Amino acid sequence: MSLPPEFDLTGRVALVTGGGTGIGRAIALLLAERGADVAVVGRRLEPLEKTVADIEALGRRALTVPASVRKVGEVQAAVAKVADHFGRIDILVNNAGGAHGHVPLAKLDPEKWDRDIQLNLSAAMYCSQAAFPHLKASRGCIVNISSLAGVHGTQGVAAYSAAKAGLQMFTRVSSAEWGPSGIRVNCVAPGMTATEAARAGWEARDYDAMDACRNFPLRRYGEMREVAQMVVFFASDAASYITGETVAVGGGPQIGGMIKVED
Repeated sequence: MSLPPEFDLTGRVALVTGGGTGIGRAIALLLAERGADVAVVGRRLEPLEKTVADIEALGRRALTVPASVRKVGEVQAAVAKVADHFGRIDILVNNAGGAHGHVPLAKLDPEKWDRDIQLNLSAAMYCSQAAFPHLKASRGCIVNISSLAGVHGTQGVAAYSAAKAGLQMFTRVSSAEWGPSGIRVNCVAPGMTATEAARAGWEARDYDAMDACRNFPLRRYGEMREVAQMVVFFASDAASYITGETVAVGGGPQIGGMIKVED
């Protein structure tokens, strides 16, 4: 069955940072399923090549672009490579990010603070700025990947939380500045999601992830494809009149109460 036209991404080119593993890989694959050609950017070549092979198996064109999104020069070169290879860029997904360990704020090394801010916030600006002329030409869109840590905050990852909150405001400001150029900018904030790295961490710490979700309305953690579905919606024409928004994909609001509610 063919896709409704507003969800069909055939003929479009997407650039996904951090596209070799985890949520980024899930986003890249779903974009390809919907018809897009996809370039994946990241530091490690092997996972990028695996993602590219899987995209090509879906019948779409794909490109591996090794680069560090923390380095402006490498970002500019990566964006230029994608534009030269495909002739255009329609969709930018600023997915690369992560926290470098859990450290109390009083003991946080300033260099680690700077590194997490750069990876989770500054990198999105570098990529967006580099892609701007191409997205203006195609009247394309940007989807930033934040986190519920940027909505509520998470102890032990102050820099990550602050950067993800900043990314949401960057989404609002860039959408206002670039909307007249036809560029939409939106943001997705995943909650607890079962990425490969998350599962490995749960297992290593003997952490009961499902028990940790007992106060979520949906009583479970999310899957990577569930996050990807929101990203791909924002990238499609189905979201053609939505910009500057952040949507949580986190199993619902964690609201306490004063009464016992039946399941």
